[in-house]
Amino acid sequence: MHYYGTSSVNEAGHLEIGGVDTVKIVEEFGTPVYVYDVALIRERARGFKDTFAKRGIPAQVAYASKAFSTIAMVQLANEEGLSLDVVSGGELYTAIAAGFPMERIHFHGNNKSKEELLMAIEHNIGCIVVDNFYELTLLQELCEQKNSKMAILLRVTPGIEAHTHDYILTGQEDSKFGFGLQNGQAEEALLKAMDSPNLELLGLHCHIGSQIFETTGFVLAAKKIIDTLHQWKQAHGYETKVLNLGGGFGIRYTNEDQPIQPSEYVEEIITEVEKNMKQFGMNMPEIWIEPGRSLVGDAGTTLYKIGSRKEVPDVRQYLAIDGGMTDNIRPALYDAKYEAVLANKPLMEAEETVSIAGKCCESGDMLIWNLPLPKANDQDILAVFCTGAYGYSMANNYNRIPKPPVVFVENKEAVLVVKRETYEDIVRLDLPLKEKATLKK
Repeated sequence: MHYYGTSSVNEAGHLEIGGVDTVKIVEEFGTPVYVYDVALIRERARGFKDTFAKRGIPAQVAYASKAFSTIAMVQLANEEGLSLDVVSGGELYTAIAAGFPMERIHFHGNNKSKEELLMAIEHNIGCIVVDNFYELTLLQELCEQKNSKMAILLRVTPGIEAHTHDYILTGQEDSKFGFGLQNGQAEEALLKAMDSPNLELLGLHCHIGSQIFETTGFVLAAKKIIDTLHQWKQAHGYETKVLNLGGGFGIRYTNEDQPIQPSEYVEEIITEVEKNMKQFGMNMPEIWIEPGRSLVGDAGTTLYKIGSRKEVPDVRQYLAIDGGMTDNIRPALYDAKYEAVLANKPLMEAEETVSIAGKCCESGDMLIWNLPLPKANDQDILAVFCTGAYGYSMANNYNRIPKPPVVFVENKEAVLVVKRETYEDIVRLDLPLKEKATLKK
């Protein structure tokens, strides 16, 4: 079994994370429970940041908080000197509540509302990544009304799409996000932004995909964008201050995944940008990137208790847990794969192959198929690895199941950072059915 970060097996024969016995975590906080290895998050953040610093390149490493957004996580990102990428009013509000420096917040999204944009303007955040002409016009009007100026990036679709190891040049740039480079939309947006007295165009942004295990896609995207920037400099005198190449850096979920180190991504990106900017005699821009999953994904482990067992003779053994698609919808959404062990006996030899079923009233609520495990009994603890990204952030109340708590572990200490929802929380916003009014004749 591959153990992540500070995870190991202690003298009691139990899985521990951050020096804390997972059995004791369950005793104190119950199950299901999300557990985050804070030291691993710090290590990943520094892996991205330090490479820029060693190369002497001005940069911002912005945590893509859609992967996992809570007040404690936003504060941890601030401790590590990261910037913050938000994609909604709720994520921005979380950052405000966490006391995150407004000047290091970047606001993404393809349909930001008037209210969300006003929140960003009123809090004077660092940058808005403008996604379309509607938003460009609306933002200009709001800034004019508020007598404000806002720094922006234009999100562009460079025609490169990454599917893990495959890179596809898509001629029509078919995406719900961004201005097309090839169809002239990006250049039209550039001219509108340059003409606006209330918008400061810092540069361009792109995002080519997720779970990317090579640097090829980033290299292709950088080259294509810089070729375009050279044309724009000649035609319009525009020279970019910022080039944001997005995120999508892959992590290991199973032994089929072979990610590279954060420093390798950064080294290749810097080298390619430097080479292409030098070729055209343009000044080196500040480079921004947006790791999300790669900062928190494999730092998260979800702990469950085993419940019922069902045997389908000559077909399958099902083991049910006390969670499922309410705390991790990724397997049901897109067949995500995970590895797991019994946290209270991780070193015992596998005796059977089981399939882990969630407790929701859905046939598709299956967490892991065909998992080798020791003989598992009622109340044994199942630890599912690499649930730190898009587990809590996509958690839901299907079947009116409360969301689990979140615990941070570091230096042999476990700290509750999100409380477990209660049944009272579930109905807190519900209103009773009013008595029907009697119709007057």
